[in-house]
Amino acid sequence: MARHVIVGAGTNGSQLAELLVGRGEEVVLVSRRGRGPDRPGITCRPVDAADAGALGAAAEGASVLYNCANPDYLRWQTDWPPMARAMLEVAERSGAVLVTLSNLYGYGPVAGPMTEDLPLAAVSTRGQVRAQMWRDALAAHEAGRIRCVEVRASDFFGPGLTDQGYLGERAVPRILAGKTVRAIGDVDAPHSWTYVPDTVEALALVGSEEAAWGRPWHVPTVPARSIRQMVTAMANAAGVQPSRVSGVSRGVLRALGIVSAQMRGLAEVAYQFEHPFIVDSSAFTDRFGVAATPVDDAVGATVAWWRTRLAAPGR
Repeated sequence: MARHVIVGAGTNGSQLAELLVGRGEEVVLVSRRGRGPDRPGITCRPVDAADAGALGAAAEGASVLYNCANPDYLRWQTDWPPMARAMLEVAERSGAVLVTLSNLYGYGPVAGPMTEDLPLAAVSTRGQVRAQMWRDALAAHEAGRIRCVEVRASDFFGPGLTDQGYLGERAVPRILAGKTVRAIGDVDAPHSWTYVPDTVEALALVGSEEAAWGRPWHVPTVPARSIRQMVTAMANAAGVQPSRVSGVSRGVLRALGIVSAQMRGLAEVAYQFEHPFIVDSSAFTDRFGVAATPVDDAVGATVAWWRTRLAAPGR
């Protein structure tokens, strides 16, 4: 039995904890509030991930340290750097493999499918933060100070995804109710969507697979579909009339950004929804023989989870 320490008790961190403990591993799940799944084998601890001393104490004896943290979107520039430094320090002191869950912001706008060998040319401040985190980790790996790997995902969907993601709280309940879904950019542009269970499977695999270390990997991701196609697929899976899908332009986001920092942040990365945004995850599948969950199965499971959630007492 190996000891796995997960930083971040959000959707991915919590589901990763449940996956690992289901496989007989010991799991410590740390977050600022110390919350997480109430399940034997998962120890939830309140820890400030920017405090290397506190995090190091929680990670003592760990084989793998997973960075699944998700700071407030408006605080990435201030919150991520100290957390990333602390995790590098703890990985070096403990000898645990550092597995970081990241996104695609670091590439910036690209023409054609994204592969892991693209340069990190982020144009957004948040993308530059994530790109620098990987550069720092890779430099430490290449210097022999740590062992690390980064797993990159596109926009998430799937069971358990509530307040984050374009196919989470802001969309699925509206689809089930037949209401209009509002999305950024061109609602007919092909876009890659990453299924949460595929993400946690990829994280668990690379943490214990030495051949994966020292480079980034794209999570096996379902074939690109536009937001309109995904909305229609979810409506079909639910047996309801497809919702109308309305696009919001970058200009509107910029105008709203005058009074909303959240809108200013979204305007920075609106390019992801204005043109085809396609992930090539073939490197992971070719190397490890793991493919994405078929999209119809993933959509069906997502709709079923949301129906159960919305039908629960108190909703």
